Amino acid sequence: MDKKRYEEGMAVRKAVLGAEHVEKSLRAADEFTRPMQELVTEYCWGEIWTRPGLDRRTRSFLNLAMLTALNRPHEIKLHVRGALNNGLTKDELMEVFLQSAIYCGVPAALDAMRAAKEVFAEMEAGR
Repeated sequence: MDKKRYEEGMAVRKAVLGAEHVEKSLRAADEFTRPMQELVTEYCWGEIWTRPGLDRRTRSFLNLAMLTALNRPHEIKLHVRGALNNGLTKDELMEVFLQSAIYCGVPAALDAMRAAKEVFAEMEAGR
């Protein structure tokens, strides 16, 4: 493992997703899941999210559209929080899901919007 890339990835991961969430994920990791946590931190967050070619807002837009296409509500919820941390608005999130409805299918976009609404409700409740 590249320690520098891992540490840079950890910093970005915590900034986008929230330190509490990341630390909880790391505490929950066991012998089976720890290698995946390390891989995601080093390569996803340390190699890709730190590249200068796109800002974090743009990366959030892309992630939400791709996760909608893949119909991954758990990851959508996580990245809705990250997108809000990266400065996207609820209106911009709505536009991502509307655009995704046309190219990825209405059922996938509806699921994404439901997931986003759950996150909004949790955040409004202080969770």
